[in-house]
Amino acid sequence: MLSEIQVAVDVGSTRHRVAIGAPDGKLLAEFDIPHTPAGFGEFFRRIERLSQQRPVAVAMEGYNGYARPLDRMILGQGFRLYSVNNLKLARYKEIFPAPAKTDAIDGRKILELFRLRDHVPLARDVLQEVAPVPPAHEKLKRLTRRRRQLVNEKVRLLNRLQADLQAVCPGLLQITGQADNLWFLRFLICRGEITQLAHLRNTTLLGLAGVGKTYAAQIRAWQQTAQFGEEVAWVGPMIVADGRRVLALLAEIGELDREIAATAEASSFAATMSSIPGFGATCKAELAAEIGTLDRFLGEASLALYLGMSALDNSSGKRTGTKAPRQVNTRAKAAMMVATAHHMASVPRSRAYYDKKRAAGKTHNQAVRALGRQLARVIWSLTKHQRHYEIR
Repeated sequence: MLSEIQVAVDVGSTRHRVAIGAPDGKLLAEFDIPHTPAGFGEFFRRIERLSQQRPVAVAMEGYNGYARPLDRMILGQGFRLYSVNNLKLARYKEIFPAPAKTDAIDGRKILELFRLRDHVPLARDVLQEVAPVPPAHEKLKRLTRRRRQLVNEKVRLLNRLQADLQAVCPGLLQITGQADNLWFLRFLICRGEITQLAHLRNTTLLGLAGVGKTYAAQIRAWQQTAQFGEEVAWVGPMIVADGRRVLALLAEIGELDREIAATAEASSFAATMSSIPGFGATCKAELAAEIGTLDRFLGEASLALYLGMSALDNSSGKRTGTKAPRQVNTRAKAAMMVATAHHMASVPRSRAYYDKKRAAGKTHNQAVRALGRQLARVIWSLTKHQRHYEIR
């Protein structure tokens, strides 16, 4: 079998440093390419010229980051692609430091890792081969991450909106208690100035979507004692603008939810998780998107570590303990924690396991993670055996 050509890519925001080497350690070429179609073309032309029909392996920093779409193009060429784990690369550089820090030196360091991966466990851990991911999961990743960004923006806006309402219009928020009710937001923005809300007629209130006789009566009761602070002249328009933005975000999130649900139907992995009680549409989609494929993991223990559901041993001498792993997908961990909490509320045996952990002195989050560790094992087994969850 022909020896493979090894390519290292030190990824930058606008330019990438490329180093091409032979397995015997000989440096064949070093060059920079811009993050443009012309630069990508130059990248593949040089590899083709130097490889001479030999297999090619490429390692790059920032897989799915600044390197897009070059990483997808590399996989499309049939090359083996490795993602450089930056945390473990930093540890490797501490153990085997370079005399200086430049993009060229970083590229050579990655080539050095290629040569050492069969002999040094740390070098093998730094280079993680990228396994093919179903297209549905790639789409779900973009959709669910976009949804999370919009939800975070909505939360920030609502917090600011509620604070402004309490400051310039005390009592108005007490009508509903929370500003994210659709009918309340429509009421809040139905006029250009918030002070006009105190003079709306009953027929106008009943004409607002979601405002029935009960809510209209509550609004009229507030109108009798409505008061506005001195800042209302300039804070009022801000409240109306924030209310409109929150409504727009809710509509956009709803549209994303429908697209996520339609995309998840093409994922057998998402379908497997759907059979587990408590794993709702959003959580299963986020987990399918972030996990991608189980082929990435050596076993269910690696999956649990990736999901943040297990801890690492941290013992020395007579002291025994654990520590949180750093290589955790925080998005997947958040989705797994929510799904596990809902699962616990649906399955009595899981609730009993949680109660057992709490009785042993675990905190709520520790007990949920312990149950999540068991569910990671369940997800692994169900997927590998192509089965659905059953309660016996």
